[in-house]
Amino acid sequence: MLGLLNRENAPQERKAVLVLEDGTFFVGFGFGATEKVAGEVVFSTSMVGYIESLTDPSYYGQILTLTYPLIGNYGVPAYSNTELPLYFESDGIKVAGLVIHELCRNPHHWTSKKTLDKWLTEEGIPGIYGVDTRMLTKKLRISGVMRGILQVFDEGEEPEIEKLLEEVTNIPDPNLRNLVSEVSIKHPKCYNSKGKNVVVLIDCGVKNSIIRNLVKRGLKVIRVPYNYSAEEIREYKPVGIVVSNGPGNPKKCLETIECVRELINEGYPLMGICLGNQIVALALGADTYKMKYGHRSQNQPVLNLETNRCYITTQNHGYAVDPESLKETELKVWFINVNDRTIEGLKHREKPIFTVQFHPEASPGPYDTEFLFDKFITLIGG
Repeated sequence: MLGLLNRENAPQERKAVLVLEDGTFFVGFGFGATEKVAGEVVFSTSMVGYIESLTDPSYYGQILTLTYPLIGNYGVPAYSNTELPLYFESDGIKVAGLVIHELCRNPHHWTSKKTLDKWLTEEGIPGIYGVDTRMLTKKLRISGVMRGILQVFDEGEEPEIEKLLEEVTNIPDPNLRNLVSEVSIKHPKCYNSKGKNVVVLIDCGVKNSIIRNLVKRGLKVIRVPYNYSAEEIREYKPVGIVVSNGPGNPKKCLETIECVRELINEGYPLMGICLGNQIVALALGADTYKMKYGHRSQNQPVLNLETNRCYITTQNHGYAVDPESLKETELKVWFINVNDRTIEGLKHREKPIFTVQFHPEASPGPYDTEFLFDKFITLIGG
C-alpha cells in the first residue's frame, strides 16, 4: 500500500520511506539525517511541544508520528547552559525517527536558533514528511502500534521497497529489551544541594520538568540510576522517594521493582509518575498490560474518583495497570481515564503512597495537575 501525497510544488530532495510490519508503506521526502532506523511506530495528537516530545526519554526506541499537520513552525531554541535547559526534557533527541505531514523550513519565533531539519541532522535522527499522517494514525488506532523501518536516502537514491518490507518482518520488538537501562543515568546526580529535605528520584528516564518541579519546591533532589538498591538509597537519608517516567515494558525493570518494594515496606513516602505508576503497582503485587495504541497527547481527560473532578492531562505511555489485579493488593484506584476507563492513578490504603499515570509536570500541555507535587510535599511533611 502506498501513502504518498500529491505535492506539485514539493522539493525534489531526498526520498524517504516508512514501512510497517503489516506490509503498509509510505513514501515521502526525507529531512534530518540520512539514516535507516527501526522501532515501534506510535502517534501523538499533541498540537504543540515537538521539542519536548522529541527529547522525552519515554519515546526511546520509537518512531514518532505527529498528527498535527504543520511541524517546525517555531523552530528549535538553543540549549541553555543550565543543568535543566528549558524546553528540552533530556540531553538530546530520544525518538528513533520522526514522521510528519508538512515540514516548516522557515520558522518564526523569538527563541528559534535553528530549524527542525538542522536539529535532527545534527543529532543523527531521520525524519519523513509528505506522509498522510491521518491515514497512518487511523491504521495504528485500528491495528495497534506496529514495528516499522524509517529510512532517509541520499539525494538521487531510490527506495528498495520490497527489500525493506522483507526486512521489517524480522525487526525485534524493542519492548523485549530493558529500555530503561539505556536511558537512565549511570551515576547519582544532585540538584539544589542547599535544599533542606532530601528526596531520591529513581531515574527510569526522567523528564527535566519533573526535576524542575521538585527543585522549585525547595527539595534537594538526588537522582539515582534505575538499578540502585534500597540500601544505597537509604544512605542518602531521604524523606521521600519519586519513581519517574520512562520507556518500554515495566516488567523489564526487575531491579527497580524489587527496590521499590523494599522501600515501601520500610514506610518511605512515595510518588510514582507514568512508568513509576506501573512499577509501584508491580511492586505491590498488581499486574500491567500493553495497550493497543497507548495514550500520547496533551488532552487526555482524567477523573478523580474521590472528588468527581475532571482534569485535562499530558500523557505518554503504552502500558497500563490491570484493574482486576488490584483486588489482592492494598492499592485503590484514584484516577481513571474518561475516554477508555483505564487506570490513571493509584493510592495505598494505609501507607503514604500515591501514583499517577499522567504527567503532572506537563511540559508541554496543561498544568491542571501540578498541584500533585504540592501533595507530595505534604506527604513528606514539608
